[in-house]
Amino acid sequence: MEEQGIKGKRVLFFPLPLQGHITPMLQLANSLHLNGFSITIILADNFNTTFNNIRANYPHFAFHTISDGLSEDDKAKTDIDALFLLSLFNEKCAPHFTEALRQLVLEDPNIVCLISDSILHFTKAVADSFKLPRLVLRTGGVCSLLVFAAIPLLQNKAYFPLQGIESLLEEEVEELPPFRIKDLPLFKTCNVDALYQVIQGMIRETEASSGLILNSFEQLEQFSISKLRDDFPVPIFPIGPFHSHFSASSSSLMSQDQTSISWLDTKPLKSVIYVSFGSVAAIEVNDFLEVAWGLANSNHPFLWVVRPGLIRDSEWIELLPSEFLETVDGRGHIVKWAPQQQVLAHPAVGAFWTHSGWNSTLESICEGVPMICMPCFGDQMVNARYVSHVWKIGVQLENGLKRTNIENAIRTLMEEEEGKQIKERMLELKEKANSCLKRGGSSYESLRSLTSYISSF
Repeated sequence: MEEQGIKGKRVLFFPLPLQGHITPMLQLANSLHLNGFSITIILADNFNTTFNNIRANYPHFAFHTISDGLSEDDKAKTDIDALFLLSLFNEKCAPHFTEALRQLVLEDPNIVCLISDSILHFTKAVADSFKLPRLVLRTGGVCSLLVFAAIPLLQNKAYFPLQGIESLLEEEVEELPPFRIKDLPLFKTCNVDALYQVIQGMIRETEASSGLILNSFEQLEQFSISKLRDDFPVPIFPIGPFHSHFSASSSSLMSQDQTSISWLDTKPLKSVIYVSFGSVAAIEVNDFLEVAWGLANSNHPFLWVVRPGLIRDSEWIELLPSEFLETVDGRGHIVKWAPQQQVLAHPAVGAFWTHSGWNSTLESICEGVPMICMPCFGDQMVNARYVSHVWKIGVQLENGLKRTNIENAIRTLMEEEEGKQIKERMLELKEKANSCLKRGGSSYESLRSLTSYISSF
């Protein structure tokens, strides 16, 4: 329902054009649209991404496309260094974004603010030049944001860069309990300066923003949110989990295989392991085969998302041996992409083997599905540690991908007493996630505060 003073006001959104960042940004935009705001989404095209599905599914939004500024040579260099890509994006997209903002502000005097991805720190100076308030959306968890904010301290204490201290990875980080060195955000980058530039720019311009919007909720990250409020001198709005309001399928950049659901319909209650490592991660062929045999040897049915590009030097699943395919015939189902929210909500799913991206973590919590965590890079390391050792709603695969470790992790979660306790804790957290969105709940009230705050501009 529209609140007084909102009608006619327009909010600009600028997401980082990657699946895990676009999805929560569109979900937030939908929430504000339902509260009466008009929405314009600025999309950086030419980022190896197409947005036809998004445009078709959001006819109530206006879209404005700009170039990301990256050359083919830039993209070739960044194929093996995603962090360097983010650094280049912040540099080379700036003039295109500036021109877009100039045009949009001239055309519509009702634009009241910009909401950008926190990683796109260059947008702060551009918004300031047009005297436009800029709020930032943190698409990851608060726990990992606090770790990123502590990187200068960790650098002074010689925890960063992580290269060269492999023998110390199991040691605890005294300054940041409950983390070990191996739980700190790991980025495979050849350019350490780019790492610091992106992270420090993100933290600096978040602290200088007009507000910080969180896809999290008080009952999940109460201590971290409290510390964030102490450390960041800006209004903070924890209004998640976003996806509980809107399906992510409408923002998927990949075609979803609906046979996932019909296959799950044939399986017993809570029997299936759902396996998906997200939209970005890549693994080696040997690791891929260990995953396959770990699933086969567990004797549990599984739905496995093998995204094209997941396996380095492979098109798709052509490297799976015939012996494996015969062993799991009827028990395993492999697809290129699945409607994840529908899958996690399906009664046949008993566990989620995940890369521990924040969106996937929240979706699993909201459906009460315990997790097997296999973090690959960045904030996934932090998320996995929280899932396994703070919230205790999953187990973490450590010491490499070995089929015996995989089989044991599945059996622990699906068959043993420890798994039963994990499931009980998960169901308690699921209830808290659902209650925070109801009238009077923490996220419900925080969204009302955000709506009033933006309408005051």
